[in-house]
Amino acid sequence: MTQAALVVSGITKKFGDLTALDTISLTVNSGETFGLLGPNGAGKSTLINIISGVLAPDSGGLEYYGEKIKEPTIELKQSMGVIPQEISLYGKLSARENLEFYSELYGLNRSSAKGRIDEVLHLVGLADRQNDRISTYSGGMKRRINIAASILHSPKFILMDEPTVGIDPQSRNLIFEVIEKLHELGVTIIYTSHYMEEVERLCHNVSIIDHGKVIANGTKEDLIAMVGSTDLVEIHLENLPEEKQAFVNETFNEMKPKFSDGTLYLNTEKAGEKLGGIIKQINDMGASVTNVRVREPNLESVFLHLTGKGLRD
Repeated sequence: MTQAALVVSGITKKFGDLTALDTISLTVNSGETFGLLGPNGAGKSTLINIISGVLAPDSGGLEYYGEKIKEPTIELKQSMGVIPQEISLYGKLSARENLEFYSELYGLNRSSAKGRIDEVLHLVGLADRQNDRISTYSGGMKRRINIAASILHSPKFILMDEPTVGIDPQSRNLIFEVIEKLHELGVTIIYTSHYMEEVERLCHNVSIIDHGKVIANGTKEDLIAMVGSTDLVEIHLENLPEEKQAFVNETFNEMKPKFSDGTLYLNTEKAGEKLGGIIKQINDMGASVTNVRVREPNLESVFLHLTGKGLRD
């Protein structure tokens, strides 16, 4: 039986009148890459901060490898790696100097630190730039060194909070490869993102979170099964009078229509065969179709099905 690395039970956290987390519960198995998927502001970072001991919950509890956490201990923090959204590097220092600094914070002795720094620099693909100042790095390169600094101490459990925000495609793919290598080594990872395609690539079990609540939980296959075998049709509209939206809803009622930020979402089987007729009906209503996208069921379809809005809204 697979051991649970982390059990989150009924965690609630408020900031004044704002409920950032509302009785959140989930289980992360040892050695898995677990996806926490949701839009910006859903509560993902707050949960990461509670798990890592930066914030205390108002109620609920955590169990870490079978032991209940009352207070975050030094031993607990040393067993974790935390990769935040913010870049935590010194621009005037080189990549290697940054990693040497962090190795001292982790308490690594100099002889073992040297070899470990070499390892992580190769892992993130920046050994050839190790002596260049961080200030000369691109955003993606900084994020890769940020990851290297967070795993110097070989943690068994890593929290990754949106590690690919604002980076180039090459750096994003290199980060994915690093995560997949860590997974092969048996490291447990929680990966937060509002990019559905990232979670679909990297994670097996997923929790979808919105407004501080877990709205769905399970394997990717289980979650996608919630919306059945229908295709998701996204139709971007212009010039649709607001009073016509009710008519659109009535016309496409069987396709479970939803509007979000100028986009009409429909769910239907064999969308390709029906698309011409759908567009003609919309044009006849006086609206202009500027873009159409048809997708097979995926995690974003689940989010739309559960909330009535797109994942990035």
